[in-house]
Amino acid sequence: MPQMASSFVFLLATIPAWSFSAKPILFGDYPLATAPTTWTNSPSLRETTSPTEDGSNVRSIVLRSNPGGIGPSFAAGFHCFSPCKIYLFSVFIGNVNSGAGILRFPPPQVIWSANRAHPVSENATLELASHSGLTLRDNDGSLVWSTDVANRSVAGINVTETGNLVLFDINNSTIWQSFDHPTDTLVLGQKLAQGMRLNASINPTNWTESRLYLTLLADGLYGLVYSNPPQIYFQQGISDNNIMRNKSAYIEFMNGSIAVASNSPENYIFTMPEAVSVQFMRLEWDGHLRLYDFIQSSWKEVADLMNIDNCAYPTVCGDYGICSYKQYCSCPPGNYFMAVDSRQGNLGCKLLTPISCTEKNNHELITLNNTIYFNYIDYRSMFTIDLESCKQSCLRNCSCKAAFFLYYGNSSSGQCSLQSEVFSLENNQPEMTHYNASAYLKVQLTPSPPPYNSSSKGKTWSGAFLGFTLGGAVVVLGIIVLFVMWLRRGREEQEEDGIDQLPGMPTRFTFKELQVATENFARKLGEGGFGTVFEGHSGDERIAVKRLENIRHGKKDFLAEVETIGSIHHINLVRLIGFCADKMNRMLVYEYMCNGSLDKWIYCSEERDPLNWSTRYKIITAIAKGLCYLHEECRQKVLHLDIKPANILLDEKFNAKISDFGLSKLIDRDKSRVMVGMQGTPGYLAPEWQTSIITEKVDVYSFGVVVMEILCGRRNLDYSQKEENLHLIKLMEEKAKRNQLLDLIDKSLADIKFYEEEIMNALKLAMWCLQWDCTRRPSMLTVVKVLERVMEVEPSLDYNFVYSIPMVTNSVGQVDQSDPLLASVLSGPR
Repeated sequence: MPQMASSFVFLLATIPAWSFSAKPILFGDYPLATAPTTWTNSPSLRETTSPTEDGSNVRSIVLRSNPGGIGPSFAAGFHCFSPCKIYLFSVFIGNVNSGAGILRFPPPQVIWSANRAHPVSENATLELASHSGLTLRDNDGSLVWSTDVANRSVAGINVTETGNLVLFDINNSTIWQSFDHPTDTLVLGQKLAQGMRLNASINPTNWTESRLYLTLLADGLYGLVYSNPPQIYFQQGISDNNIMRNKSAYIEFMNGSIAVASNSPENYIFTMPEAVSVQFMRLEWDGHLRLYDFIQSSWKEVADLMNIDNCAYPTVCGDYGICSYKQYCSCPPGNYFMAVDSRQGNLGCKLLTPISCTEKNNHELITLNNTIYFNYIDYRSMFTIDLESCKQSCLRNCSCKAAFFLYYGNSSSGQCSLQSEVFSLENNQPEMTHYNASAYLKVQLTPSPPPYNSSSKGKTWSGAFLGFTLGGAVVVLGIIVLFVMWLRRGREEQEEDGIDQLPGMPTRFTFKELQVATENFARKLGEGGFGTVFEGHSGDERIAVKRLENIRHGKKDFLAEVETIGSIHHINLVRLIGFCADKMNRMLVYEYMCNGSLDKWIYCSEERDPLNWSTRYKIITAIAKGLCYLHEECRQKVLHLDIKPANILLDEKFNAKISDFGLSKLIDRDKSRVMVGMQGTPGYLAPEWQTSIITEKVDVYSFGVVVMEILCGRRNLDYSQKEENLHLIKLMEEKAKRNQLLDLIDKSLADIKFYEEEIMNALKLAMWCLQWDCTRRPSMLTVVKVLERVMEVEPSLDYNFVYSIPMVTNSVGQVDQSDPLLASVLSGPR
């Protein structure tokens, strides 16, 4: 059997159903509350008399004293660290006195929390209602977190003797329980089912989820760091994989053991210290899984359960940091790296010059002998090859940031591992590991200036001579051009009405300046949205210049629209840098996005590596936040009306930004708009375009289509598919009804098993956005909260997505637009 830590117990059992059992309530207890009840996070709640020794404070709403009436007891309420500006709604273990008062020592220990990503402030409210369960709102009334009660009626809440916060109905049946939504901690009696995770915090006082997590998969228990794909630093395999193929298998924290349980009769037992009083195990910020016990009135660490060397943890010395004897951290030698903070070596190192995929010729690998990659043990990702081929494989692949080579003796071949992200390294000791190892880190060289070419002068004279030869023809052509310009001058003078620059406008460029910036519009990036986009430079900044064509609107109207769009700023919206309204020339200047549009990446081609899941999820979240800003945070609500992958642009780090306000409209809040003629692109149009009553929910629908395309790696309308698979949403409807949604997921996604829960949640979110009835779709604010794991997807979805497909196209396959919009000229770069 594979060796893990000697401190784990795996035991087969049958999953028992949790049942609500009434326990006697001790004097001072208040373990139950009935609906409806509302609590305000204020000193009016029961709290510790002063901050504890670690600066924390708690305010309890329910508490169940332990059977002795004093000592460690479970409670639920608000928890904070000094100076207590932000709070978690949490379940915690506090040391109580005979009157159920929570003592300052030892500090309360949080074992579950609802709002790690979005702490609340003083005067936040928690509401218990029969129709919605628990709802947490910040002091401004904004929704932060809520329970999913699946349309069942809630009678009350109970904190059990095991620390489980339970919503129950009038029959004492469980509707919702915190044990089903673990954070970073398990308590005695708690289970971790397949697909569930313990997610470590960033540090002891920052509750935000870090990239370290522990999860149970089909072949064992894994400690991983989130990356592309997730990198394994701890693994406990199960000798009989048939056990874990049963999706109901789970691990259970038992007294003196951890048990893996299924319907199999076999047992796999690993022991650990039995509880003296109350125990909990926590996946800590440094990746360790530690077991704590309440001993002699204080919390004591009684076991470090993974039992691996300190240098074997992926974040022990930060990115690129090298861990050596006694956990000393240092940066790789040479002039390519510097410490993030010279006073804190464990924060890691950073490249002085970031790696650029557009300058692959200047990539180089630096060698670190006797250096290995933390406790990376995913041998499935390694392949046998010689050293030089291993290095070249990394150099050819821009996403590769380091190559690791393991070999025995003086062999020329060994095991090669390529990594797209570099966490902590450690010194290899061959006498201990019995193999040799080297690390090869990719760095970016600074290119030397080009040498002086003595023949350039002659070439200049040749070019001048050619220019003189053509001069005559140019003069004749120039006369014709001047004559045409003279005829048009009258029209232009009508537009020169003194509006040269409005307050708050983006930078104004002359036509000549943009002609120079783009080298006379030499490098075309793409076409679309009423114009052509060219690459250029403004000083040291790369820009995208959109040269608008067939503009029928006056200069005054154009400047007013530029002022409106230029006033909208968000990290997930393409930034408008400037504009040109020089004579009849109309141009828009945008920030340059070096990785182009999303459609070039998600419809997989052999020219590009497929996007990994973490990048796809980041892109989905960025699009949602950009739309949320347009819908919720602008002075007037802004509808985009043409959300599609071609209008999502990516920078060098694959941060996504929404472009092309070509069809956007400003509308008053809380109002719909009647539109004449469909606007948008076939395949992304919401059903209500057929009625012309338009709200922001048309953007929500288009967002759902884009999410589906990102997940499935294909277009919604794909004419290369068989007729029955032509329409992705129709195919999804059929798969949803047959419970076969995973069949749709892009086959190029590696290691789907690590992300299956996240992918399914994103898929359900897309289906929520695609509801035929627009009133049943979520707002983009709700979408963002779901993606940030603050809220859950609506459970009761209508799978009838396709009644008819709204497409009105003209002869060239574009959407007819009987009423061109003024803002349509303000397209972002595509």
